[in-house]
Amino acid sequence: MFQDISVEELLKLQKDKQFSLIDVRSPSEFKESTIPGSYNIPVFNDEERAEIGTLYKQVSVDAAKERGLEIMSAKLPAFVKEFKQLEGNKVVFCWRGGMRSRTAATVLSLMDVHVYRIHGGIKAYRKLVVDTLNQTRLNAEALVLHGFTGTGKTAILQQLQKEGYPVLDLEGLSGHRGSIFGHIGLNSHNQKTFDSLLFEQLREIGEAPYVLFEAESKRIGKVVLPDFLIEKKEEGLAIVIDMPIEERVTQIMNDYRPAEYKDEYIQAFNRIKDRIHTPIAAEIGRHLSEDRFPEAIHLLLTHYYDPKYDHSSRHYDESKQLVVHVRSTTEGVQAVKELVNQRF
Repeated sequence: MFQDISVEELLKLQKDKQFSLIDVRSPSEFKESTIPGSYNIPVFNDEERAEIGTLYKQVSVDAAKERGLEIMSAKLPAFVKEFKQLEGNKVVFCWRGGMRSRTAATVLSLMDVHVYRIHGGIKAYRKLVVDTLNQTRLNAEALVLHGFTGTGKTAILQQLQKEGYPVLDLEGLSGHRGSIFGHIGLNSHNQKTFDSLLFEQLREIGEAPYVLFEAESKRIGKVVLPDFLIEKKEEGLAIVIDMPIEERVTQIMNDYRPAEYKDEYIQAFNRIKDRIHTPIAAEIGRHLSEDRFPEAIHLLLTHYYDPKYDHSSRHYDESKQLVVHVRSTTEGVQAVKELVNQRF
């Protein structure tokens, strides 16, 4: 038979064994939020789940169970085959560790596929994540990347993360770049997904003596940062990335890919154009409509983003700032590495 495990036991398993996490909820539930790294092999699709839910509420529990058994029986061979294709031990879960995960685990056990089932399901995992984040107090020193829009701060952090440095990529975790244009071309995450990804990234960092992240506002897209990160940002060492505006324009072209999402960028610009001096806003609009994106970006930086950054950065303590002058993100990565090596 299958074995029930708690979410705390799941975290221990993740350290010691290779296994596959399988969310057996419907595709829409999986899309809304799941445990990071999970596969979705649903017991019922969205339509089937709705049908069974209606029977449960309007007819009877038995009628819902009978219909569920009928649906599940028809898909058993394909269901089991999908599980067998996954490597390592299998861990299944549903919303509360109830009927769907129990059914999946029982069927798989009968087919000699050993599985664990998470007691309490994703609801228990979500509670652990929220409780942990509410109680988190980072002991690590914060090295916080600042700088004008387009200085490649996220690219620098992502490269450092690839090389094993302790990084919190807050824009990556939120699926948003943090500006009026920040959602375009990305899959913005909701708060549940952000919290789970942050929880997992904090576990990876562990007891590192420092952590690198970008100076973000309290809200990034759809998500709100926890207070402990805002506090760390305020007290941390500010590493200000200074880069020539021409290089910043190139970086933005690479990151935002305006030619692919022209209409969406024009729509987003229309939401802020009233905040820009009217003749300049009109010129930016013309450049965007004529596919002259570098010119539009240059004007947006000069007349909108740079003044905003200057205003917001005035309250930072200059004694806690280190300015690094670079000509590319590659130089930025190297500069941050050198600062880290000097301090640790």
